[in-house]
Amino acid sequence: MKYIYTAILIPEEDGSGFFARVPDLPGCITTGKDFSDTIDMITDAASIWLVDAEEDHPEDIAPPTQQCNIEHPDNAVLTLIQIDTLAYRAAIDTRAVRKNVSLPAWMANLADKRGINCSQVLQEGLMQKLA
Repeated sequence: MKYIYTAILIPEEDGSGFFARVPDLPGCITTGKDFSDTIDMITDAASIWLVDAEEDHPEDIAPPTQQCNIEHPDNAVLTLIQIDTLAYRAAIDTRAVRKNVSLPAWMANLADKRGINCSQVLQEGLMQKLA
């Protein structure tokens, strides 16, 4: 799934970086050493939050709040972050899982003769269906 949420970045008083949170995802907070690092960190934190919610508590995934309705300190930066949980899952969980599938014999034979990797075709098809 793809999501777009607003992240609030607040500069640390001592100039050492930023504190960040996504108000629509309770508890989704992090820090970063500079603006770019903080964007990466909050995007990662939101990805983890959403992957967990998709698996265990999909009802907790709130729609994004419009930026004009988000309360924030005057020195804060509001920025949009894009989260792709399918891409995140693919990046962090690279384990291979064996699945038995049934194919008609003629299809399996023809695929073998043409050098088609059935596992790869199945993965590509599932990614399209899941997106």
